[in-house]
Amino acid sequence: MRNLTTILTVLLFLSCAKKNETPTENPGPVKPVPDETGPLKTSGFISQMTPVFSDDFNGTTFDERKWAYRADNTVRGYATVSGAKTIAFDGNGNLVIKTIKDADGKYYVGQLCTDGKFTQKYGYFECRAKMQKAIGTHSSFWLQSNTMGSQADNALVAGAEIDIFEYLKPNPNATYHTVHWGGYGATHQSDSKIVTNATINDGNFHTFGLLWSNVQYIFFVDGTEVSRTSKGLSGVAEYMILSTELTGFGGDYTKGVYPDEIVFDYVKTYQFK
Repeated sequence: MRNLTTILTVLLFLSCAKKNETPTENPGPVKPVPDETGPLKTSGFISQMTPVFSDDFNGTTFDERKWAYRADNTVRGYATVSGAKTIAFDGNGNLVIKTIKDADGKYYVGQLCTDGKFTQKYGYFECRAKMQKAIGTHSSFWLQSNTMGSQADNALVAGAEIDIFEYLKPNPNATYHTVHWGGYGATHQSDSKIVTNATINDGNFHTFGLLWSNVQYIFFVDGTEVSRTSKGLSGVAEYMILSTELTGFGGDYTKGVYPDEIVFDYVKTYQFK
């Protein structure tokens, strides 16, 4: 197992400008020291972290203190974003985000975010979700900053888009884990890994996590590390997004069976002690 003592106890504290001034945040652990025994497990460090944000999606509507519709009434790809049409609760403690096609042949998708409600810099982020069934939909759990691209390729200042997971039916036995930075124009850069997973398409819930520190991102599926990178490292607090899209990345949307849906059981975050 990787040196978990290092990951949670060796910290890089911010320097203080005044003698009695204390740091305003814990910047996170230094890079864990790998060995030859396998990938990092969330079970090895999560109990040593402090819970910060939690939503189990109980009730009949989302908590407006934590969430808001995102990009409502905008057209993204081949669909219009409409939270009211596509976001619901199933009565069993789950948030459902649908992709729908109405009687007129118009497509709708949904996005829910914590922008203006909650942001976090560094720590561990996790959701538990059950994947959509049909081709067409592009589902994801991701982080975003409102300033991405404002400093060209300087993610430490401007932030990044951090895709904790993306799921696309053209590749049903895999998840995508990507960091985008430098905006979405000429200075855009990205680092991505496609992770094969034979069980992700089994109709059951799976967990997806990100451990974000001041030196790297580590991505997890079902509690086990699947990827890590230090590229595009954001240095600003970011908000969370749960979404469906119909962009073409999910395959030929005209062949999809609608309504389609992704189901989220919970979203939680933790911070380094």
